[in-house]
Amino acid sequence: MPVPHPAPLSGASYSAVELSPDDNVVIMLEQRMLPREERYVELRDAAGVAEAIRVMIVRGAPAIGIAAAYGLAVEARRHAGTTPERFVAAMTAASDLLGSTRPTAVNLRWAIERMLGHVRELASHEDRAHELAAQARAIHREDVAACRTMGALGARHLPDRGTVLTHCNAGALATGGYGTALGVIRAARELGKDIRVLSCETRPYLQGARLTTWELDRDGIPVELITDSMAAHFFARGAIDAVIVGADRVAKNGDVANKIGTYGHACLARLHDRPFYVAAPRSTLDPNTPDGNAIVIEERSSDEVVRIGDLRIAPETVRARHPGFDVTPARLVTRLFTELGEVPGERAAELMS
Repeated sequence: MPVPHPAPLSGASYSAVELSPDDNVVIMLEQRMLPREERYVELRDAAGVAEAIRVMIVRGAPAIGIAAAYGLAVEARRHAGTTPERFVAAMTAASDLLGSTRPTAVNLRWAIERMLGHVRELASHEDRAHELAAQARAIHREDVAACRTMGALGARHLPDRGTVLTHCNAGALATGGYGTALGVIRAARELGKDIRVLSCETRPYLQGARLTTWELDRDGIPVELITDSMAAHFFARGAIDAVIVGADRVAKNGDVANKIGTYGHACLARLHDRPFYVAAPRSTLDPNTPDGNAIVIEERSSDEVVRIGDLRIAPETVRARHPGFDVTPARLVTRLFTELGEVPGERAAELMS
């Protein structure tokens, strides 16, 4: 029997991840197929959700946190009839599996720890599976609200007319809906600002080319695609008025981990006297990580660099290095937008107290 697909909690026409109405199935948009095909996959246990996070069926720091919460919700249904002790043990094992998938994005561990807190509180509760599903949906709804709040804060800083550069995908596909960096752009357009977007392709996984352009084009927001190596040219020509990106982790001192290539854009923005903005929910703020040097940078597969789809573009004997993220120093972050407020990058700790 087909699984009924719920309306997205964000109110949009598409969603990165949702939970079925009966709490039994996690429904994900298969982002690796975009923009060629809009297809959803159905996952029925935490192991399936963990694998989907690992291979990037779902990606983006807030979205994988939500996905992990939903993964624990469906796992709770599978163990609903066990003793409290066995229930906690099974959920802890599922949490460890989910938490091992992507090390850099702090939202993943934040969502898991929040769900585990409820697991312990509800272990003896008759409706524990239902209650955990409700908690996972609360995490999702809170993320959508956070994106809209930070979008409104950031939109005020964008020019009334101009071109904004963004990197990777920090939109509805990377969050519960609306987006972080793209949420700022959406909010600016809703204010009537004439904002155009340059989207870097974001090698090697091409999130900017495949996902950001798909989102913005679908919303009727003017967007042009450039290769990552073209950004300096457009800065030098005065064609970029601001940069806005998301984040996978913000350290206590304000250093920002984001998709590889972000640091270079921040350096170019400083050199050309353009603002560099970061939009991220509070779940991305990590007061337990003192600075960027302490952030674990995920090293992804060499194959993602030497291949584009099924086509190998490098000699068979050549391997590639592939850090998935880099760290932008706080001093280069003009403004950090969160649902808690906005500060210069070097004052990020004020939002974490």
